[in-house]
Amino acid sequence: MLLNSRSLTSTITHVNSYYLTLVLKPGLEEKERKTLLDALSKKLTGEGGKVAKEDLWGVRPLAYPIKRNTSGFFAHFEIEADPANAKGLDKILKLEEDVLRYLLIRK
Repeated sequence: MLLNSRSLTSTITHVNSYYLTLVLKPGLEEKERKTLLDALSKKLTGEGGKVAKEDLWGVRPLAYPIKRNTSGFFAHFEIEADPANAKGLDKILKLEEDVLRYLLIRK
């Protein structure tokens, strides 16, 4: 049976690799921080993406105050996601109160 090439391209989605670095409020409890990071990971994996690498850098001082915080908890992820899902993640991070800053860039 021959397959139509158009049907194959319509079912295959394009996946990009991204770096995501988060700066979270330093006053978050360990449980709250883990819940937030798990929710972000679950959002990615639920949409067909995957977390390739996760590094938790811990609390570090900031070069300048952000929202009256002089330190922040840093977390770095390497993720693979559809570009549309990356935009959705971008919107979620903008609305999240516990995220002081984030940087989502394509690898």
